Amino acid sequence: MNRRQFLGAGASAALAVALWHFGLGEAEAAYPFTLSDAEWRKRLDPMAYRVLRRHATERAFTSPLNKEHRAGTFSCAGCDQRLFSSKTKFDSGTGWPSFWAALPKAVGTSRDFELGYPRTEVHCARCGGHLGHVFDDGPRPTGKRYCMNGAAMTFAPV
Repeated sequence: MNRRQFLGAGASAALAVALWHFGLGEAEAAYPFTLSDAEWRKRLDPMAYRVLRRHATERAFTSPLNKEHRAGTFSCAGCDQRLFSSKTKFDSGTGWPSFWAALPKAVGTSRDFELGYPRTEVHCARCGGHLGHVFDDGPRPTGKRYCMNGAAMTFAPV
């Protein structure tokens, strides 16, 4: 690869990240549950807002949901969509609540290049809120690790 190709590839990557970051690749109205930015700010606490609406990541080992081991359901903190059963939760050692499967039709995925390489972002299928990322290094039976931000979820015990 020569210098011109390298710079061209870098500029293309920067443009893709900028378009994704400023939301030009995703239409909020495509989700069944939508609110204005002001309404989201009123509805969510500051950390949940940053994670769900601005794609932030909470610090590892800070969420109480990481230590939640009771039977129940994890739901979206933005719209109450049921996301994960406690039956699929496992301790990944990463510092974030992790699951090997989502509930049917609960989440969607998209490509994320925020760190400069592709990852699979997980978002709520109802409101589009950013939940975390999914990786292919989880346990059986799926081999998936849904690494979620606890600030993006609530928990309801059964």
